[in-house]
Amino acid sequence: MQTYAILRRSGWGSTDELRESVELSRQVGEEEMPDRVRWLRSYALAEEDGSLGTVCVYEATDPEAIWEHASRAELPIDEIILVADTVVIRPDPEPAAS
Repeated sequence: MQTYAILRRSGWGSTDELRESVELSRQVGEEEMPDRVRWLRSYALAEEDGSLGTVCVYEATDPEAIWEHASRAELPIDEIILVADTVVIRPDPEPAAS
């Protein structure tokens, strides 16, 4: 598998909508496509229009597996980028308490 970054711009109107998508995405990946895609992490983006987007990091057999996963999980995709390398300076910060 290779590592990919997936850009999804303005896909959700609220955090509740995003949470619903998260559950369906996890289910599709873990139950239907575990040998083809593996979701590692996502960052929710505050878009200028007030909507939410994401940058997601996946391992996948190929971009087609990512497109198929997105189709099954009803997720938008604006761009899929092959990750060339990973540089970690510090671990991700803990999310703020809601």
